[in-house]
Amino acid sequence: MLNIILFSLSLLLGGYSHGVSAEDSNHKLLVFKSPTCGCCNNWISHMESNGFRVEAIDTANMAAVKRQYGIEGPLLSCHTAVDVASGHVFEGHVPAAAVRQFLSRPPAGAKGLAVPGMPVGSPGMEMGNRFDPYQVVQINEGGPPSLYMNVKTQAEQYTLGTGHE
Repeated sequence: MLNIILFSLSLLLGGYSHGVSAEDSNHKLLVFKSPTCGCCNNWISHMESNGFRVEAIDTANMAAVKRQYGIEGPLLSCHTAVDVASGHVFEGHVPAAAVRQFLSRPPAGAKGLAVPGMPVGSPGMEMGNRFDPYQVVQINEGGPPSLYMNVKTQAEQYTLGTGHE
């Protein structure tokens, strides 16, 4: 719990910002995860292979992290990532392409993105050719979540070919 508070304080005081802009292709993410979660490690690898710098923070109290960042109910997944420069939150197996698109033009009033649950075939949840279509949900300040993007095929989650819906 103490490490969560210290990292949050660093974010609030700008200790991690290092002048990174939303257009920077080398964003740094803090990823809060369970120390034993393999799919979280797979998602981190996906983000790193797509140009993101990642600092993994193992915690036994993910519920406190999710409360701190306002992730609740139907938005929940296994790990929570925070973009150091902007403070935007990414819950679960959000594809790197969606994170990059979001950070390049954050919608007004948006707090971040989530992929609720753990859809089979999403980044970090690959299981051969198995794939369940899923939605990337926009987390909004002071309002209900909204649809950000539908991911219909495994291939399209690695590109922005379908664009922002």
